[in-house]
Amino acid sequence: MMNKQQKKNRILIIVIFCMTIIPFLIAWGLKENPGLVKGTTNRGQLVIPPLSINRNDFTGFDSFSTENLGELPGHWLIVNVIPGMGCNEICLDALLKTKQLRLMLNKELPRTRRIVIIFNELPQAITREWWLKDMLLWRLRRTENKEDNALFIKLLREENKIDEKLIDKLIGSESRDFALNSELIRVKPSSELAKKIMNIKAGVMPEGMLFLIDPLGNLMMQYEAGFNTYKVKDDLMHLLRISQIG
Repeated sequence: MMNKQQKKNRILIIVIFCMTIIPFLIAWGLKENPGLVKGTTNRGQLVIPPLSINRNDFTGFDSFSTENLGELPGHWLIVNVIPGMGCNEICLDALLKTKQLRLMLNKELPRTRRIVIIFNELPQAITREWWLKDMLLWRLRRTENKEDNALFIKLLREENKIDEKLIDKLIGSESRDFALNSELIRVKPSSELAKKIMNIKAGVMPEGMLFLIDPLGNLMMQYEAGFNTYKVKDDLMHLLRISQIG
């Protein structure tokens, strides 16, 4: 019959054994059943497995973008998408959020680039208005003025255009060349890549989606429409901190 000390020793051995073997069992279980991992970081969801993208699958949507495709390799890409034939309020608001997001990165900003993937052939006469709003409307978000907020909501709608008088009002004393200098690279995907990206959402890509692509070309994070800019910033800053590349 065991005495108290022997019982304590046996219990201690069992506890040590469990502490050793349980982590291995958990790791094995997750390996065999990856679906048990939700893959979420704040509001973002991991794309499992990541979609590997060949940068040659991107072509410039316009001359500016074609000239700047060389900026994409080796950077973290903040990716908006325009899956349809228009860019409605949800779509344009997502573009403006990523512009704000990149500015919020401060010293980490140079490690990122901002792109929009356009899935369909669209007249540049139409898309030019979107890029103009992308360059200008964020100024209305800097204030808490009711008039500016009302104008912002109005201009989110595609049918409301920005004329020269309004451009001058929004720019104020800033240099026109500086204010209208876009950093947004607009790209078209190859047909094969377009199918792969669409398959992430079962063939139906919602307006306003956001993706992150790492410096090696892996599309690895996705955010639903209406994403919280501050939460995406937290995720991206975490990725930037642990990343040894880009």
